[in-house]
Amino acid sequence: MQNGGRKYLVLVAMLFAVSMTFIDMTIVSIAVPEIQKELGLSSTGVQWIVNAYLLSLAALFALGGRLADIAGHRRMVVIGVVVFAAASALNGLTPSGDLAESWLITFRVVQGAGAAIMYPAALAIVVDAFPVRERGRAMAIFFSVAGGLTSVGPLAGGYLSEWTWRAIFWVNLPVAVMALVLTAISRPSDERVSARLDLRGALVIAAGMGLSVLGLQQASVWGWSNPATWGSIAAGVILLVVFVLVELRVDEPLMQVRIFENRAFFVENVMLFLAMIAFVPVFFFASMYVQISLGWAPSEAGLYLLIFFAGFAPAAQVGGRILDKVGAKPAVVLGSALAAGGFGLWAWKVTDLSAGAQWPSIVLAGAGMGLLVGQANTDAINRAPRTSYGEATGITQTVRNYGSSLGLAVLGTALITVTRTHVEDSLEGFGLSKSQADDVTSSLTQAGGGDQSKFAQEAGSQFDKVFEAVQLDFAYGTRWVLAGMAIVLAIGTVVALVGLRSGPAPAGPEDPTLAARG
Repeated sequence: MQNGGRKYLVLVAMLFAVSMTFIDMTIVSIAVPEIQKELGLSSTGVQWIVNAYLLSLAALFALGGRLADIAGHRRMVVIGVVVFAAASALNGLTPSGDLAESWLITFRVVQGAGAAIMYPAALAIVVDAFPVRERGRAMAIFFSVAGGLTSVGPLAGGYLSEWTWRAIFWVNLPVAVMALVLTAISRPSDERVSARLDLRGALVIAAGMGLSVLGLQQASVWGWSNPATWGSIAAGVILLVVFVLVELRVDEPLMQVRIFENRAFFVENVMLFLAMIAFVPVFFFASMYVQISLGWAPSEAGLYLLIFFAGFAPAAQVGGRILDKVGAKPAVVLGSALAAGGFGLWAWKVTDLSAGAQWPSIVLAGAGMGLLVGQANTDAINRAPRTSYGEATGITQTVRNYGSSLGLAVLGTALITVTRTHVEDSLEGFGLSKSQADDVTSSLTQAGGGDQSKFAQEAGSQFDKVFEAVQLDFAYGTRWVLAGMAIVLAIGTVVALVGLRSGPAPAGPEDPTLAARG
């Protein structure tokens, strides 16, 4: 444990390190239309500029967590920051011409790999720097600041892309330098575990996560009826089952899967999975809603999302204090319930096409997520042995990323389906065909809100009237997305109420086998 104010310097250093990963989850989506326009990218290539980063994260989080414990947390943070910053610089230097698409996608994968190496190690450092009785407050700061940075992505992406889209990648470089300087000054713990790296397990889980998330990401493109969608998901799930069976028989596994026998650890991970179905996707869908249904500029999208964090940030602090004093259950149960109510009310108000009418429900949803996310994550890691904080963080982040991918896939399909149905009904009155309505829907639901030139081409001289009708149609699609989030979090409320026990978590045992026994 770090002493005095030094532990807070460690916290600031790690916040600088992970801030890049959170911003990059959303910043690229806003700049996609400008990137596509300048480089002449295909629609598939555009999608993979966004997906490649998330896919790489999902596939490599478990490996990153185990590497952190074996090679040292501080060392892996430094390596991760350098890899992430180098890939960001190279993305900003993307050449024009035929090489552009493959160049961007490749280094977006490298960015994701750097984040997967860095994030579990950074979170493990913060956990190790604070004693259990102070950890809730420290992690509340960590998650409220880091989570708030997700909303900075659309805001920064909008303004920076007005100058040049390349700046959305270059902005990571000064942040990376600050992270490295603060890490060198604070010198966080670099404790290591003497163990072999289970490369076979790493390959199996990377393939399993990669294939299953690939199927989920591509569902909206390939279609849910396409054998490739279900084949990819099924192959991924089978490999994940194989991974579990293999890990149970390995002396030094990549992941101590027996830790899921610890009831609290298992339930907290279920809660993280359910929460992430809403938490990350809401930024993508809300950003699209703001630009399409409310007609705001991309640079203003982040302002709408900041309403969410007006509830999230203070609630995260309250949740951290609850965790330190009486344990995670009250915060997680109350947070799930408030979030379910907030998303439900938001869904009801979203068709008013008025941000003012929505902000109370958005703040409520944010407050619920603030109580829930950080406390579930921290309590899960508290159950792990001290020598396996990186591994436990890798597990929780893998679960979180999988939930986000599922939410983006399923809720994205719901958004497209409902929007298309409403658009077809609306455009029929303007004399447009079903195929034209499909083209309009596709142009609207691309990353970053799509390209309105296609929309204008289909609408012709009736563009203004048609677009006004479609704004409401897209809001109805968004209503179903928010309602789905409310349902998932209502289920989470029941899971937390029944599955979690009252009382604070004990300090993590030194032996991983003790953690598995709960």
